[in-house]
Amino acid sequence: MTPRTIVITGASDGIGAAAARTLAKAGEQVVVVGRSAEKTSALANDIGADHYLADFSDLSQVRDLAGKLKAAYPRIDVLANNAGGIMGKRTLTVDGNEATFQVNHLAPFLLTTLLMDTLTASQAKVVNTSSAANNFGKLDLFDLTASQGYSTNRAYGTGKLANILFTSELHRRFHDQGISTAAFHPGVVRTNFAADSTSHFRHAYRTILNRFMLSPDQGADTMLWLINGTPGTDWISGAFYAKRALAKANPQAYDAELARGLWEKSEELVKQFV
Repeated sequence: MTPRTIVITGASDGIGAAAARTLAKAGEQVVVVGRSAEKTSALANDIGADHYLADFSDLSQVRDLAGKLKAAYPRIDVLANNAGGIMGKRTLTVDGNEATFQVNHLAPFLLTTLLMDTLTASQAKVVNTSSAANNFGKLDLFDLTASQGYSTNRAYGTGKLANILFTSELHRRFHDQGISTAAFHPGVVRTNFAADSTSHFRHAYRTILNRFMLSPDQGADTMLWLINGTPGTDWISGAFYAKRALAKANPQAYDAELARGLWEKSEELVKQFV
């Protein structure tokens, strides 16, 4: 069989790196995207993959990444939007957006929409890494910069909620053009996640509690199941999953009008880069 072209962002560490290794070993053409030049190139060299660098806190780098991917790969079978993270105190990016919201939602939104012609022509899967932390989120379309009542955990939860809303709206808009999409919770994975944040979650990753967390390979399981499975048979496009099963999300995640509104607001926020 012809190898699939699979682009994975946030692939320099954690579940992204684990998935990249597994897929490359299976003979797929894996393209890894990361922020760290050292880690990303090391992984790419190890598994024989192409690699690209992009810092999602700068949307101009996302636009440049999309241009390079479109030029290099006329077909993209899978886009795994895996990059993201939990931040510290409220900060604005060079683009004027709240950093957590931009890195977790706006950047993957922009990357996906810029690649849409290639993705639809390829009948691609778009797999979005969300989190059970979406339940901590509260999306306010009139305060996407979190200027009111900011907290590190709520901002992260809102970003992960946005991933699910993006998934459902992506399905609504593009499924009839060949796109299949799903969001998923990988579980609590033993990585460097939250190490540089002010979230209380960072303490768990530094203590004996990390012994009870999943390995990156275990955390990548649902991502790989979505990538390798058949939409409509193994999983439902537009839905949210955990442990290879449909999962319950924040009540806001099922608000179709909110999903539509988030898409429109996101288009406005990234329009200068489209």
